[in-house]
Amino acid sequence: MGDLEIRPAVAEDVPVIVAMLADDPLGAQRESPDNLSPYLTALNRLSGDPNQHLVVAVRKGRVVGTLQLTIVPGLSRKGATRSIIEGVRVHADERGSGLGSRLIEWAVDQSRREGCQLVQLTSDATRADAHRFYERLGFTASHVGFKLPL
Repeated sequence: MGDLEIRPAVAEDVPVIVAMLADDPLGAQRESPDNLSPYLTALNRLSGDPNQHLVVAVRKGRVVGTLQLTIVPGLSRKGATRSIIEGVRVHADERGSGLGSRLIEWAVDQSRREGCQLVQLTSDATRADAHRFYERLGFTASHVGFKLPL
């Protein structure tokens, strides 16, 4: 894994990121790789916010993974800052290589550097393999999540 670079995502990475987001049954229903405009708009918003870290994992010049890390200052937990990990994806031919663990380790380390006291994430209830992955990395399924589409 020494040949892996984790760096901020740039516009040229967006097609590969979106393809990874769409490369599973859930993502295929909610992503639109044929229209990158909303993704590029989102990247511009993220790039201008110092509390947002959209990163890609690159091996031999090829984007093979991605995640978004959001830093959230808060009042609860004695004014704790927390981070939220979202959109973790690993290219299909890299799954099982340890890349997912490396991405999460990067996010946890970056959270520490940002002064966070807690790292949290959500995972769709149907993603049993992902749940086992996160639990193996030390995460606990401690809460029930709720969503309200707008």
